[in-house]
Amino acid sequence: MQIKRITVYQHNLPVVGGTFRMAKAEVAQLDSTIVAIESSCGTVGWGETCPVGPTYAPSHAEGARAALLAMAPGLIGAELDKPLLLHRRMDGLLNGHHYAKAALDIAAHDALGQRLGQPVATLLGGAEGDRIPSYFATPVGDPNDIARLALEKVREGYPRLQIKVSGRPVEIDIEVVRKVWEAVGTSARLAVDGNRGMTTRDALTLSNACADIPIILEQPCDSLAEIAAIRPQLRHPVFLDEGSTDLATVMQAAAQGLVDGFGMKVTRIGGLLPMTTFRELCAARKLPHTVDDAWGGDIIAAACVHMGATVAPKLFEGTWLAQPYIEGHYGDTGVAIENGSIALPPGPGLGIKPDRGVFTREVASIS
Repeated sequence: MQIKRITVYQHNLPVVGGTFRMAKAEVAQLDSTIVAIESSCGTVGWGETCPVGPTYAPSHAEGARAALLAMAPGLIGAELDKPLLLHRRMDGLLNGHHYAKAALDIAAHDALGQRLGQPVATLLGGAEGDRIPSYFATPVGDPNDIARLALEKVREGYPRLQIKVSGRPVEIDIEVVRKVWEAVGTSARLAVDGNRGMTTRDALTLSNACADIPIILEQPCDSLAEIAAIRPQLRHPVFLDEGSTDLATVMQAAAQGLVDGFGMKVTRIGGLLPMTTFRELCAARKLPHTVDDAWGGDIIAAACVHMGATVAPKLFEGTWLAQPYIEGHYGDTGVAIENGSIALPPGPGLGIKPDRGVFTREVASIS
C-alpha cells in the first residue's frame, strides 16, 4: 500500500456572523489546507491542517503548503500502512513543521482504515463509545454578552465552556468571569483561556480576584517560564495549550508539575500517531486534556473525534470543533455537534467522504 499521488488544495472557511475575536487574533475567514493521498491500491485518504493565521502559533497556511510541497516528492512510494515509518521518512525530509506533517499523518490513517475496513479510532487503540463530549469557546467580548452566550450554550447541552479573555484591561476579564459564573454556576465546567496574551501580573490579578470561582486557567501567559514563575501563587489549576508544542515540552511540564492538564491540538503535535503517545503520557500522570484543533473543516473534525473517542473518559475534557463557527461541509457526511456532544463518524477510516469538487483551488499534485 504505497503512496502513488499527493494532491494539495487550498480552501477558505468563512466565519459565520463576522469576526471571532481572541487575545492576539481576529478571525473572519480561515485558510485551510487539504491533502488527498492516493495509494497504489486505489484508496484515497484525506488530511487537513488549518492554522489560525500567523499570530496564534508559529505556523501559517502558506507555510503548511510550502512544507507539504517540500516533502511530497520524497514520499512517493512510501508505505501508507506503516505510520511510524512514514513519520520517520517525513522527519528525514524536513525538520519540524509538525502542523504540515499532521495533514499527511491523518490522510495515511484514513487510507489505512479504509483499506482494513476499520475506523481510525480502532487503529488508535479502540473507541470508548460512539459519542464524545464537546465544549464551546466564546470570543473575547462584552461581559454581559458573553454571559448570555454562555447560558445559551449550557442550555444547548455543552458540559464545558471555554471563556476567552485577554488583550484588554484585566478588570474587564474579571467582570466576564464573574458574570459567566453568575449565569451558569456549576452547570458547566469553566476554562478561562488567555491564549498566552496575559502578563504574569494580570494572570495573578484575575486568579486572586476570582479565587472563589472554580475555573481552569488555560495558557494565561506566553511561555512556560512565565507560568512556572507564578504557578505557586495562582489560585486555580493551569492547563497548557499553545505552549505544548511537542512531546518533549509535554514531558517537561508534566515532570516538573507545572500544569494540571493540557489543551492539545492534533496538528500542533504532528498528527494522530504522536497524539497516541501524548494520550498515554497524560494517562500515566493522570492529567486531563482536550483533543481538538485550532480550526478546520470536516476532515480535521473527524480526526479529532476519532482520537477523542480513545481517551479515558475521566481524563477527557472534550473536543472543540470549528463547525458551529464556519459555513458548510465537505460533503454529505459532515461532522456536527448535537446537544453538546459529537457522534463518532461511522464507517472505515475517518468515516467521512469529502466531495473533491468542493476543493476548487488545487495547489499541486505530485506523483
